[in-house]
Amino acid sequence: MDENIFDKVHEVDLKKTMETSYIDYAMSVIAARALPDVRDGLKPVQRRILYAMIELNNGPDKPHRKCARIVGDTMGKYHPHGDSSIYEALVKLAQDFSTRYPLIDGHGNFGSVDGDGAAAMRYTEARLSKISMEMISDINKDTVDFSPNFDETEKEPTVLPSRYPNLLVNGTSGIAVGMATNIPPHNLREVINAVVKMIDNNILEDRDTSMEELLEIVKGPDFPTGASILGVRGIEEAYRTGRGKIRVRAVSTIETMANGKNRIVVTELPYMVNKARLIEKIAELVKDKKIDGITELRDESDRSGMRICIELRRDVNANVLLNQLYKHTQMQDTFGVIMIALVDNQPRVLNLHEMLKYYLIHQEEVVTRRTKYDLNKAEERAHILQGLLIALDNIDEVINIIRSSKNINIAKERLIERFSLTDVQAQAIVDMRLRALTGLERERLENEHAELMEKIAEYKAILSDTKKLLTVIKDEITVIRDKYGDDRRTSIGFDEDDLSTEDLIPNENTVLAMTRLGYIKRMTVDNFKSQHRGGKGIKGMQTIDEDFIEDLLMTTTHHYIMFFTNKGRVYRLKAYEIPESGRTARGTAIINLLQLLPEERITAIIPLKEYQNNKYLFMATKKGIVKKTPIKEYENIRKSGLQAINLREDDDLIEVKATNNKKDIILVTQNGQCIRFNEKDVRKTGRTSMGVIGMNLEDNDEIIGMQLSTQGESLLFVSEKGMGKRTSMEEFSVQRRGGKGVKCYKITEKTGYVVGVKAVNEENEIMIITTEGIIIRLAVKDISNLGRITSGVKLIDMDTEKDITVASIAKVRDNNTQTSDEEVIKQLEKELKEENSDNQAVDNSIDDEESYDEDAESEIEIQSNDGMDVE
Repeated sequence: MDENIFDKVHEVDLKKTMETSYIDYAMSVIAARALPDVRDGLKPVQRRILYAMIELNNGPDKPHRKCARIVGDTMGKYHPHGDSSIYEALVKLAQDFSTRYPLIDGHGNFGSVDGDGAAAMRYTEARLSKISMEMISDINKDTVDFSPNFDETEKEPTVLPSRYPNLLVNGTSGIAVGMATNIPPHNLREVINAVVKMIDNNILEDRDTSMEELLEIVKGPDFPTGASILGVRGIEEAYRTGRGKIRVRAVSTIETMANGKNRIVVTELPYMVNKARLIEKIAELVKDKKIDGITELRDESDRSGMRICIELRRDVNANVLLNQLYKHTQMQDTFGVIMIALVDNQPRVLNLHEMLKYYLIHQEEVVTRRTKYDLNKAEERAHILQGLLIALDNIDEVINIIRSSKNINIAKERLIERFSLTDVQAQAIVDMRLRALTGLERERLENEHAELMEKIAEYKAILSDTKKLLTVIKDEITVIRDKYGDDRRTSIGFDEDDLSTEDLIPNENTVLAMTRLGYIKRMTVDNFKSQHRGGKGIKGMQTIDEDFIEDLLMTTTHHYIMFFTNKGRVYRLKAYEIPESGRTARGTAIINLLQLLPEERITAIIPLKEYQNNKYLFMATKKGIVKKTPIKEYENIRKSGLQAINLREDDDLIEVKATNNKKDIILVTQNGQCIRFNEKDVRKTGRTSMGVIGMNLEDNDEIIGMQLSTQGESLLFVSEKGMGKRTSMEEFSVQRRGGKGVKCYKITEKTGYVVGVKAVNEENEIMIITTEGIIIRLAVKDISNLGRITSGVKLIDMDTEKDITVASIAKVRDNNTQTSDEEVIKQLEKELKEENSDNQAVDNSIDDEESYDEDAESEIEIQSNDGMDVE
């Protein structure tokens, strides 16, 4: 045995060796595999794929090439790793549901949002997309450094020029050793606008850009799959610190089907959620009875877009079930933002400002190097042109020198000596063709020289002035924004737990409209002004058959809107939570906003700025029960609603009014009975109480309306067969509550039951709405003023053979029937402003709000034949 063999064995400390080796491996993974460079936002494998495709001349104007060829070139020249990892990176760059702005244009099966993998690389083809050409623009102009590849047979770029902020625009994710990055994609237009803002602040004001300015421009991530982000707290935290959690929710709507059942339709999913797996999860939850009420689950997605239909049982609350889906499935997901990128080959956690700053520094270097390159080329060409022009000025002598020389080298030396030329200029002269002697060619050379001198001056100006350099960057990046920019796909929604949301909503006047079938929308005042009111009522809102606007009120975006239902429950929204729609839009079904129970409908809407101690809610049910409760008791309303009044099984809540404990209450029944009593006769009771008897009813009678004595000088009654009259308010004396009241309308076979009552003034107008959807508008002064025990006159012709009856009556209150919508809105704004200012004084707050609630011009009150009276 060779004794020297033991001399080759070295004893080492295993702990230190493992530490050293693992650190080397970790740094390799961090710097050369898993993390993106802050300048171009690419990992090494992605950069190498794009560069290999450029080397293959595989641009957007060339035919697609087999992905196997692209992967082979990338692996053989630049990326000495497995072909599957290269192809996986290539596929992701081509998927429009993974990459916000795909850098590769794929041809073939590149997978789906269902989690299907791409076809094998031998079947698929690819080429660079148009926007990826901006990533590698000017790469041949010495804009970036090149380094040897793994075997030093090729050169590869250490970074791409990246003419737009790709790191933020497309985002990235990667798991390194001891760290990971997860940067969400963003909207190209917003990110470039943020860069432009930084440049403008630097050029115009010589200052840095604050984070607040950037947050105003970059609203949040913009995922390729759309969806909705809940609140801005997580976004702001991520942008300020580089880390944050963003809650993303699927976009879904609740639709009413023809058979009366509801279905949830999902059209957008959170980023990177597997649709097929989500559907499997929902089915599993139904099977395990963790979610109850789903009768059918279908995937109706096609080329036009995503559509998952979830049909529900008739007795299921769609909003409650939707919240269960958010809780138990990935229909609501959390995107954990970790903005780690390589800065000078070192991993760093970066905030939004730092990312844009490093990108801008990179662009300054790219444009500087490109300008230097262009300057050198221009100076070299100008230098040659100067020599050619000297030769043309002395062409005869030049020809004689060349003809009399034995060879080219002697000719060059003699030309250099005679005309003080450089070797390059002399070479260009001896290479000059005879066509250069023409006058046209000489003129072309002179023009070219003049243009080059202008360019040289421009290049030198850019290199000598940083502000001009930034202007060049701004102009070029703006072109990219205009060419490739698009609208946001991901909306920024509201999060009830996000306290900062309301601070971002401007407190401004807004108009709310709700239809009889439960569609509600919010409109700006300007939008409302553009409507033109006619004799048929309110125009401009698209409604479905047998639907019409049942409630119109003006409030502010920060007011509470309280919704009372026939089941005696109350729900609450902030006005800004009601989606804003255009003038012609139908609006959003109220079941999409409130967790209504089956068969539950809205019977009253009350806007409220704040909960004050000396205000009351006065309620009336169709069985004659009334209740007065301090409004303060309804201050804490859960999202799932709150019981406002306890009802008997056969009773419904029909009316709710805001009062000040000083008014007379008037109740009217369908059989034509009426009672008037002061609200002080009704003691105040707690929120969950049933109330007291307001009117003693006959067995076949029920309350169809409640009015306040302050709402008008007379009562207008309308019967179901179109008859009606006015009766002076003075004819109804004040009684004690609980009585049978007095006769207010004479019921006959010709009139039918009373379906509506309104307190009106002479200058008011009313609208009568039939079950056929016809709306007739009448001036109150044209309706006869008669005694209590009369039937009145015909107000509208009814086709009794078709069983058409009056469905509702509405009061349009304005002082002048010819008043334009714009003047009405100005009056509403004035009254709302008075209400807001007077609310600061508690003593006056009641009367001021009543001024708004009860006397606002052109506000609509509605009463339907089932007793609904919404104000």
